[in-house]
Order: sequence, then C-alpha cells, then structure tokens
Amino acid sequence: MNRFVLNRRTFASAAALAVAGVAAPSVLAQGKPEKSKVAIAVGGKAAFYYLPLTIAEQLGYFKAEGLDVEISDFAGGAKALQALIGGSADVVSGAYEHTINMQSKNQFIQSIVLMGRAPQISVGVSTKTVPNYKTLADLRGKKIGVSAPGSSTNMVANLLLSRAGVKASEVSYVGVGTSAGALSALRSGQIDAMSNTDPVMTMLEQKGEVKIVSDTRTLKGTQDVFGGPMPAACFYTHVEFVQKNPNTCQALANAIVHSLKWLQTAGPSDIIKTVPEGYLLGDRALYLASFNKVREAIATDGILPDEGARTALRALASFDPAIKPEKINLAKTYTNEFARRAKEKFKA
Repeated sequence: MNRFVLNRRTFASAAALAVAGVAAPSVLAQGKPEKSKVAIAVGGKAAFYYLPLTIAEQLGYFKAEGLDVEISDFAGGAKALQALIGGSADVVSGAYEHTINMQSKNQFIQSIVLMGRAPQISVGVSTKTVPNYKTLADLRGKKIGVSAPGSSTNMVANLLLSRAGVKASEVSYVGVGTSAGALSALRSGQIDAMSNTDPVMTMLEQKGEVKIVSDTRTLKGTQDVFGGPMPAACFYTHVEFVQKNPNTCQALANAIVHSLKWLQTAGPSDIIKTVPEGYLLGDRALYLASFNKVREAIATDGILPDEGARTALRALASFDPAIKPEKINLAKTYTNEFARRAKEKFKA
C-alpha cells in the first residue's frame, strides 16, 4: 500500500513538473550540473534590484554548487535580454515581465527563481528643470531617464504615464544606466525626470534633487501602483535550456536562495563588506539608507507567487496593446520547482 502511495505521488510530481515546462524525469534527482560554465547577463548589476546575484557571486555560492559563472553587465534589462536572444548568454538576471513580453512574440522564456518581490523602481521629477510639477501630465514633452529603453524602469514609467493620459510617444526616453551615469544625467539637466532603482533614487531624493511621485520600493507602494504583488528580478532563460539542463537550473536556484537566506539576517555592515566598493557611489551612509528602503522588496525564498504573475500580465496589458491576456499562458512563464527544492535545502 505504501509503495502504491509513493508511486502515485512520484507520478503526480513528475506530471506537475511536465506541466511547468520542465523535463520531469531528469529533475527528480539533482546531480552534477549539465553545464558547469554558465554565462549570465544582467542589466545594471550595482543596483539593489540585483543584490542577491552579487551576494551569491561574492560569497562563492555559485562555486559551491559546482558552477563557474561569467557575469556580463549591461546598461539595462532590455540589453541583457538581447544577449540571451542573441545567444551570448545562457541565463539573464532580469525582470520577470520580460517572460510575458517575449511569449507575446512567440518566444518562450521562463523564470526559474525569484530574487525580488517588488520592483524597487521609483519615479522622480527633477526639482531643477520641472520646479512647478503638479501631476504626471506635466511630463508630456519631457525627457525621462530610464536604465535602458524597453527595460523594467521603462515599463513602470509607461504604466504610470498611460494612467495620466500621456502616451509613450509624447515623451522622450533616455537610457542612463543605473549608477553614476544616471546621477549625472539628472544633475546636468539632460533629463527632466527619471524612473530608476536604488541606490540612485534615494541619493537624489535625500539631496532634494528629485521629487518622488511613484514608489515601488516597498510592498505597500507596489500594491498601490500595481494593485497586487509584482514580481521583479529573477533568473530567466529559454524553456529549452531548462528542459536540457535541469541540474544546472537547480544549482543556479540553490545559489540564489542561499543568498536570499543570508540577506534575511545580514546587517548593514555585512552588506558594505560584501559588495564591491564601486557600488557605494562614494557615499556609504546613503547607500545604507537606500538598502533599508528596499530591504523588504527582496524575495525571501525564491518562489514566484501565482498572483504576482497575474498582476504582471494585467499591468503590461493595460498599456501595451500587443499583450493579449487571453493568449498568454502564464504557467509557461515561470516554474517554482527549483526554488522549492532550494528552499528545502537551505530551510529558507
């Protein structure tokens, strides 16, 4: 009787994995990574948005899983996605919503572990070039800085402006990156507003250089903007890669969930000691103030909530006519199987 129950459970688990788009038989027992050298693309690695990636790299969690990772840093998430599509990257550390966007173009990519449970993106208006700002409609005809056109920062700006009746074609988007270049673009007057991540936005906010008009650095702020939980940074890759390299994907998920567990108890001094000096942008105090603002936005166990996937689809469809909700199969945009196994391994 026990053997029958066990077999039935094993069959059910395998079926669930198959539905998720993962090659069930080879996932049931993790072994040595099929691909030990993994090329990872990321858009703006110094941002807190990708802190779990940096922690996993700096503390040797990838190596502990038998992986030799090469991380290529791009100006924004859209550029990192291009690296995956072009074949120069195996995996992207990027925004979950790209999986939905690509499926609308009949290209299937899938999230394998979640790093952020809120976008951490805020929109600020320059107090110098738009001193009399009152509503988002005042940004019509203005230049708006984003990490890179087509990136998650661009998506948030599009969503907010569309609600205010401002079309994407009525503003000019300028790619400014996510670090020192973004700061100088705002301060020099090259842009009138900016949609970006921390620590950049907190630095500008605390010095009174921007007025924050929308904020998804907190779970409440994310709920206010999106009407539900909004998954953010994740590891995503081609569905075919997941099917052919389940042990590699498991190793990647393990490394990230390990770093998420570390981050749950890490203090400010631990963060300072671990991240590269250049990430601090010359101001340790402001860097730590930024970290405290976004801390709750970091995922805790790598699992992407089903409701979050629905929120992302609803948000994208609200301003992008190319996204047809009825034609998107959300079950194919993410799998939680690897994160669940990693959570069990590290008791995250």
